[in-house]
Amino acid sequence: MSECLCIIPARMGSSRFPGKPLKPLLGLALVLHVFERCRLAPGITRTVIATCDEAIRDAAEAHGAEVVMTADTHPGCVDRTDEAVAFLAPDMPDDGFVLMIQGDEVLVTPEMCEDMIVAYRKSGAAVVNLASKLTRLEDFHDPNNVKVVAGADGKALCFSRAPIPSGACTDDVPAFQQTGIIGFSKEFVHRFGSLSQTPLEKAERIDMLRTLEHGLPVQMVLSDRETIGVDTAEDLVRAETMLRQDPVTKRYLDV
Repeated sequence: MSECLCIIPARMGSSRFPGKPLKPLLGLALVLHVFERCRLAPGITRTVIATCDEAIRDAAEAHGAEVVMTADTHPGCVDRTDEAVAFLAPDMPDDGFVLMIQGDEVLVTPEMCEDMIVAYRKSGAAVVNLASKLTRLEDFHDPNNVKVVAGADGKALCFSRAPIPSGACTDDVPAFQQTGIIGFSKEFVHRFGSLSQTPLEKAERIDMLRTLEHGLPVQMVLSDRETIGVDTAEDLVRAETMLRQDPVTKRYLDV
């Protein structure tokens, strides 16, 4: 397995923060920060923004980013990614690696992407998901942040919007949040859409629970580095402050 196709799904119609992919941070649209940060990873062979919105396409193409237009009927980002992969890489082998980075994961780093590629190759898992350490108690209790607990083998045990594990955010029991940095084999990203939705997935509104409830493993990659999935205007302000101080930003933007 050598090819790694990075897909960045993005749409304007977020229920919590409409239009967020084109919100500027340090003068550059949110989704374009994600694009620039992903393509710094040497293991990624191609980085493409997948969207159903012409405004995102126009902004991305003006920036020089590759874009693929997808249907506006997809229930989630994995389905959008599947369509993009089918169009862009029909000859990609079934075990080719598809790295999906949601368009609001503005603090993704090249190192995270490389860690995901290594974990996929070593684990043999069809699904690999990065989780970042939570350092603030308010983030631990925020239902916008999906928490995850993993076993000793690194495989996910459960995802929840509730604060799990109970009593976490201590030195002895750290807490981790799921990120929108998820890798799949090409075969699985296509198979995911054929799996029926599951009760916990619907209750928690977490698509990776569908994988667990169907008895399929999700290999976690745990990172001590803080991430932000921008869901609110407040997140945008906090993310801009962190981007200004982040050395990765200086590799693609004059700040």
